Amino acid sequence: MRILVVEDEQKVANALREGLEGEHFEVIVAPTGEDAFFCVNTEKFDLILLDLMLPGRDGLQILTTIRKRGLETPVLLLTARDSLEDRVTGLNSGADDYLVKPFAFEELLARIRALLRRGRTVDMLRFGIADLDMDIVTRKVSRGGKPVDLTAREFELLEYLMRHEGQVVMRDMLARDVWKETARGTPLNNVIDVHIARLRRKVDVEPYEKLIHTVRGVGFMLKQGEP
Repeated sequence: MRILVVEDEQKVANALREGLEGEHFEVIVAPTGEDAFFCVNTEKFDLILLDLMLPGRDGLQILTTIRKRGLETPVLLLTARDSLEDRVTGLNSGADDYLVKPFAFEELLARIRALLRRGRTVDMLRFGIADLDMDIVTRKVSRGGKPVDLTAREFELLEYLMRHEGQVVMRDMLARDVWKETARGTPLNNVIDVHIARLRRKVDVEPYEKLIHTVRGVGFMLKQGEP
């Protein structure tokens, strides 16, 4: 799961990043409204943590704009403003939840998980790129309408790549989020490469278009066309 943290206070942003990464979320930090706009227009996120008090464009302006553009990503507002009027304004502007600073990290985490559960629509349980389809509920994968038989690990690996379609996925990300190895002394690079090779032999078979690409020296990318 990818979370965009829009927060200009570096200490707060670093604390949020550290805490959320400790819970196995992938975190991107945007310190300004302009940075936030760039991120939401170029990347996909499962949730946005949005501070209201930002230099330049404030959080409400950002929220209103992204909602007008049709972005439905869940947004949790973080702010020191605690009046009823402020809360109502934030929710009416398109926020999904509201948390007043200072807050306990445990409460933030509970609200994030609640929003992610609420946001898991049917569309989020099915993924497709080109003629490759994945159903998370039935755990079935097909290519060109034909079933693809994957092991449990291969399914998890492909799901992760599909959730990050068009983005570079590094080996340490896969080790952390798919293999759940965060404190291993020996890197899992060889193990990951073997599983990627097996996945390619099942997914990228002729005459189908190649979808799983190696980004040399960086990692992998699932993308239609060349990365």
